[in-house]
Parts: sequence; structure tokens; C-alpha cells
Amino acid sequence: MELFAPRVKIGLISDTHNLLRPEARRALAGVSQILHAGDICGPEVLAQLSEIAPVTAVRGNNDRGRWAASIPITETIDVGGVLVYMLHNIDDLDPRATRCQVVVSGHSHRPLIERQGSVLFVNPGSAGPRRFKLPVSLATLEIENGAVQARLHTIKC
Repeated sequence: MELFAPRVKIGLISDTHNLLRPEARRALAGVSQILHAGDICGPEVLAQLSEIAPVTAVRGNNDRGRWAASIPITETIDVGGVLVYMLHNIDDLDPRATRCQVVVSGHSHRPLIERQGSVLFVNPGSAGPRRFKLPVSLATLEIENGAVQARLHTIKC
């Protein structure tokens, strides 16, 4: 019995703020699933992302209104045999979430990949409107036989 999927590539995106750039669409082409770490700001972005791959999203501080009511604040999902915990603001992290192998967050608009012990923390940055001098970015997560690697992708715009 195989515990892990052979190889899985997941798209990680956050802080789109109602803008899905064509460059982001191209960078996500070929992923098997997309995880959105909040501040979506409109259902249209989720609909556009779902044209690329199935989407799991969490609600950010700017996701308000009837359309966002059903989006959870946090989510734990199994991706290729690896547990991934999702939330928008890392400052709200429940310490029990570090039982997962990967924590995906957004909010700061600052891209980050950092391993703390056995947990990989990934903030894909902001793929929406540019904020200050921060890059426009997203990330991918590759899982193969239980091993996890993340990669940041800066979007030229």
C-alpha cells in the first residue's frame, strides 16, 4: 500500500486583492491544486483560479461579505500524503498547527520560505497589486514521496 502520491505540484498564492494577473495564471499552469492564503477580495478570483486547478482557500482580513462567509479562517488538508495548514496571518497561528509538515500563510505581502524544525513555513507573497517595493510573487510546493520543497516565483509586471 502506497502512503504518498508519487509527485504532486501545488500552486500557492495569496493577497490577490481582486486581481489575478495573466502572469500568475501562466506561473500556475500545470499545478494539480491551488492553495489561496487569503485576501482574495472577490469571488471572481476564485472562479478564475478554479479554471486552472481545484482551489482551497482561507479567508483573509479583507475578505468580507456574503461571498466570503463560507470560506474558513483556517484549513488543514492532506496533499500528496503531507499535512498542510493554511491561514492568512501567521500571527494567528495555533501552536497545534505545527504538527503539520507545511504551514502556508499570507498577509504580510513578503515572500518567505523558512524551515523551523520539521515544519516548512511558506508565504507566497502577494500576487495582486504591488505594495510598496515588495515583489509580486507566488510559490509552488512540490511533494514527492513525502519530501516537500517550496519555490518562490517572482512575477515580472
